[in-house]
Amino acid sequence: MEPLKINPNQIDKIADDLKKDPEKAIGNYLFKGFRIQVSKYKASGAERVQQLYKRRRSQGLCIVCGTKVTKKNPLTGKLYRLCETHRALIDQKNKEKKAKKGK
Repeated sequence: MEPLKINPNQIDKIADDLKKDPEKAIGNYLFKGFRIQVSKYKASGAERVQQLYKRRRSQGLCIVCGTKVTKKNPLTGKLYRLCETHRALIDQKNKEKKAKKGK
């Protein structure tokens, strides 16, 4: 992901977010040619992936590729977590698994 360009006022907001809710401030920022990285120290790979998925899901993006998701689940009314392409791929894999299991 590319760093987000910020101004001095936004640096203050990031500092406030760190005090209130550190997870909200996580990210890469660019200020006057300097990259500021806010991340959890020694976070495991699973934690980083979980944060990425959570962030993508809240923004309405596919958790695999990051493209905008447009369709909603008719039962819950929420956006699907996968785009049409990845939903089709996973559905196809599940059908193949069922076919193998049935034999």
